Amino acid sequence: LSNLSASCWSRPRPVNMFSSNHVKFQHSKALTSPYPGSHIERSQVPEDKVGWLTEWKDYNPVEYTAKSVLAGPTWADPQINHEGFSPKFNERDGEVERKSLNGLYVVENGRPRNPVGRTGLTGRGLLGRWGPNHAADPVVTRWKRDRSGNKVAHPVSGKNILQFVAIKRRDCGEWAIPGGMVDPGEKITATLKREFQEEALNSLQKSPEEKAKLEKQLQKLFSQDHFVVYRGYVDDPRNTDNAWMETEAVNYHDETGETMDNLPLEAGDDAGVVKWVDISEKLELYASHSYFIKLVTEKRGAHWSEDPGSECHQ
Repeated sequence: LSNLSASCWSRPRPVNMFSSNHVKFQHSKALTSPYPGSHIERSQVPEDKVGWLTEWKDYNPVEYTAKSVLAGPTWADPQINHEGFSPKFNERDGEVERKSLNGLYVVENGRPRNPVGRTGLTGRGLLGRWGPNHAADPVVTRWKRDRSGNKVAHPVSGKNILQFVAIKRRDCGEWAIPGGMVDPGEKITATLKREFQEEALNSLQKSPEEKAKLEKQLQKLFSQDHFVVYRGYVDDPRNTDNAWMETEAVNYHDETGETMDNLPLEAGDDAGVVKWVDISEKLELYASHSYFIKLVTEKRGAHWSEDPGSECHQ
């Protein structure tokens, strides 16, 4: 189940700003209808009723869990009332991490409650886990250079232009950071590396020899100092009242370009196209990825906007 596998969505009015790591996050895509991959319409949630602290006795959300989840794949939990299933919420539950990156969440009638607020839908939708569903997004960057190897500065801002490895989604054609779900027992660092290999280097289709070569080249990049861009709740169209996406976005920067220049980018897994993309506020990216990218440019002192006072609009 890819972190990014959902159809394209318009950008509805943001509601209920949610603060995480001093970052304000929007809860808007989690209110969109129909629910991805279905004809299910969410119950409408007025802007002033999103927060759980606002009493709403008549709240009557739609219950929906996709058949693909109910079929019991390895990446999904059973239903809450299933015999023998007693999940340990807010803690590590065997190999499954049920802790939220945003702290403790409420469990009501045996079900975890979305920490940001109401979504108009209960159950799990397309998400496998009750509660937080953990993903990882590797932001791999380098400086844009001219043929002589010199860094290219933007003519207006005067700041050097940063590039990142972007994939074009097969399902909706939007550009995005390559990323995916954390497997049970898997460390975030392993997920970041695996997802980048699968989506940007097509490692699943490589021979053992080719895989080993890629692994060796990537080790240099992924073992160096890195910058955690964001950790926490993600506003995602698949979120429900009882299941939601969380991610850790990490920037791996190739300062000289020597490591990544020798890696053959090749779209794989959920990617239709993969390439280096110049970073600027003009980028239209999937979900909240523009926000993550902006944070990276701030950290690296790179070009973002031709207007110094401009903010990132997700």
